[in-house]
Amino acid sequence: MRIWELFQMAMATIRSNPLRTILTMLGVIIGVASVITLVSIGQGTTKAIEKQYEGLGTNLLTINLMGNGRATELKYDEIMQLEGTAGISAIAPSMTKNSTSIKYGRTTQTYNVIGTNDRYLTMQKGEMGSGRFIAQADLDYRNHVVVLGSEVAKTFFGTQDPLDEEINVNGYVYTIIGVLKSKGSNTTGTSIDSSVIVPLPTMSRDFKLGTIRSASVEAASGNDVARVQKVLEAYLANKFKSTSGYNIFNSAELISARTAASSSLTSQLVAVAAISLLVGGIGIMNIMLVTVSERTREIGIRKSIGAKRRNILLQFLVEATLISGFGGFIGLVLGIALSLAWPYINPSQATSLSLSVGLYAFLFSALVGVVFGLYPANKASKLKPIDALRYD
Repeated sequence: MRIWELFQMAMATIRSNPLRTILTMLGVIIGVASVITLVSIGQGTTKAIEKQYEGLGTNLLTINLMGNGRATELKYDEIMQLEGTAGISAIAPSMTKNSTSIKYGRTTQTYNVIGTNDRYLTMQKGEMGSGRFIAQADLDYRNHVVVLGSEVAKTFFGTQDPLDEEINVNGYVYTIIGVLKSKGSNTTGTSIDSSVIVPLPTMSRDFKLGTIRSASVEAASGNDVARVQKVLEAYLANKFKSTSGYNIFNSAELISARTAASSSLTSQLVAVAAISLLVGGIGIMNIMLVTVSERTREIGIRKSIGAKRRNILLQFLVEATLISGFGGFIGLVLGIALSLAWPYINPSQATSLSLSVGLYAFLFSALVGVVFGLYPANKASKLKPIDALRYD
């Protein structure tokens, strides 16, 4: 018997019981659609993490001091002396004061204030929208100048040019010298878009902050990161006479850890979704056993007029594969549709559609039909013609 004839017979059987066929397909449809959707969400999350870290690069290290008192003090001149060390291209110490009162005219809002030096913008991969960034002269003379994040500038000035305007920061008057382009959140979840940046010595004096709590260190290249990290660890351990009270974060390690965590979670969710495919396969096996029972007399008649065992086996195997394949195709279309629609349902969650995963899910669904249809097909092929004809 030709494959085309088997296909026509299987299609006729499927069309004769459309509701039962759809219900049988349901587990496969849900399984395939779930796998495709969850993988696209997981890959979207991974790409979002990678894009977030692209803003800093993988050759950046961040020092955070956690202790209090003289035992963990870090001064600007001391940390900047390390900039001449081989492998270190730039250092940007910083002080941050959260929820600081910012006032212009009658408008008062709270934003984060960052005190840093002239290297900060380049290391954070930021860009100026207008004006200039902090210069060395601003640090030397403790000038009262400020650079506004894009959101801050929009809040106070709308579409107007804020350059050379004066703004009140924590009770002190600062002159606006620049506005940053919008950049988005960085690796710590904060955003320079909603921050105001001032010279570090000026902030230290006005806010009465004596020591630096954080510093960004840029290695000359990705190959120098490990060496620079060892230099920083040795310097801090020697200065504080302890290996505690501070942390050094490596951007490359952070992105690897977060990507691995995202991939692991996605794999677990996909494994759960794949269970639906197995449940769907069991459903196919169950309905094919029912079909064999219902068509026992038909099998006997076909065998009595010369149908061979392999013909009966292939007939029921093709039926099971078609049911599973159609379910897989519907699940594929549904999964793609859900993946494309998900960012509109949840704007904060990006997706990245993987056609290769969709193809594998579809092929796996067809394989499920073959595997779970094999037993009922084999059972049907083993029926003896005389017993099948007697069946009522």
